[in-house]
Amino acid sequence: MIDPAGTATTSWGRVSRARSRVAEPAHLDDLARAVRAGDAPVLAHGMGRSYGDVCLNGGGHLLRTGRLDRIVAADWSTGVVRAEAGLTIGGLLSVCVPRGWFVPVTPGTKFVTLGGAVANDVHGKNHHGMGTFGCHVRALGLLRSDGETVEVGPEERPHLFAATVGGLGLTGVIAWVEIQLQPVRSSDFKAQTLRLQDLDGFFRAAEDSQDWPYTVAWVDCLAAGRRLGRGLFNRGRHAPDGPLLPHADRARLKVPRDAPSALLGPLTVRLFNAAYSRQPAGGEPARVPYGKFLYPLDGITDWNRLYGGRGFFQHQSVVPTAAAPRALQKLLELTSSEGQGSFLVVLKMFGPRPSPGILSFPREGATFALDLPNRGPDTLRLLHRMAEVVLAAGGRLYPAKDATMTAEQFRAGFPRWREVESYRDPALSSDFWRRVTGDPA
Repeated sequence: MIDPAGTATTSWGRVSRARSRVAEPAHLDDLARAVRAGDAPVLAHGMGRSYGDVCLNGGGHLLRTGRLDRIVAADWSTGVVRAEAGLTIGGLLSVCVPRGWFVPVTPGTKFVTLGGAVANDVHGKNHHGMGTFGCHVRALGLLRSDGETVEVGPEERPHLFAATVGGLGLTGVIAWVEIQLQPVRSSDFKAQTLRLQDLDGFFRAAEDSQDWPYTVAWVDCLAAGRRLGRGLFNRGRHAPDGPLLPHADRARLKVPRDAPSALLGPLTVRLFNAAYSRQPAGGEPARVPYGKFLYPLDGITDWNRLYGGRGFFQHQSVVPTAAAPRALQKLLELTSSEGQGSFLVVLKMFGPRPSPGILSFPREGATFALDLPNRGPDTLRLLHRMAEVVLAAGGRLYPAKDATMTAEQFRAGFPRWREVESYRDPALSSDFWRRVTGDPA
């Protein structure tokens, strides 16, 4: 089952790579045996959509969970579903949407496994009302390297549950997840776009959209001066009635090979941003399928190749509400002045609902995310300066997106990390964990 020669694995951003012995168990019993096998550190690996090295385990074992995608139990009268950890959010939606149920929290791609959603305690456009994915987990099964299989949840072994949600897959291999779905009357969304003239406009739009369950803003990162923060604010809600249709499985476009580096120059980004910002805004909310509103990039297979063979970094951070206006201004001024902007710059306000995990990334405040093509030292220097702004504002960086965080930056952002370390299964580790904690395993 284990590939003795090792297999090279690349993260989604393609700047982090590692060679590991890979297994792909077909049954939970096989997964349990693989967890106990351990002559080297073990790490579960889902769809590989983490941008940095949190999903890599160089020199160790990777246990791919893609074949563990069965629904174990479902009560369609209450919306409670228990499924193997390798089931993707997209796979679950294809089953539950026709029955009038929806995943309560989803990130910007449906190609994320339930196990990965727990391990990174993912968030979505509805965080201000629904919190993180972990807020809706009722129970989960953990396979430990000592051979024990334990069930944990908010009431059952709550401390281990808190260490596991957002715990980066290190407290045990997640075997199954039980979540509470939310009822919907239609698979469609009612969506509206507002035009933002500047950064103050974003904060006003977020405040005025508290009764919209889903909100997110796109910002032109190269705009400067009085136009700093110009962009578009999108908000949406589930339609009150209509069809219950799952998303289309087939992507509309495919990126067949790495794009040339010249495609991502400042001029190209400036032209894209100018064109994108001119799209229609205002007016009555439009009815759109949920896939178009929630997962616009899923329509392009292998879109990460657009950043070329050198890959790209993603910076995502969160800063407290009081510090947000000044911190976001500094971050936008940095990216604008450096001319290293990207097509994708996203702002969103996180709500006050506490995350259940010790290492959960979201906290109340503003989150800022952007992609940066890998241009070597210049990009690394910009990322470090951005991290300094975030930490000075009392914020933190997102481990699931990170490839450059230092040990000092991690410990400043997550001061309770040693609690997770105390619950970490000694047979489990990752490149990220070794990088930020100094664990030599």
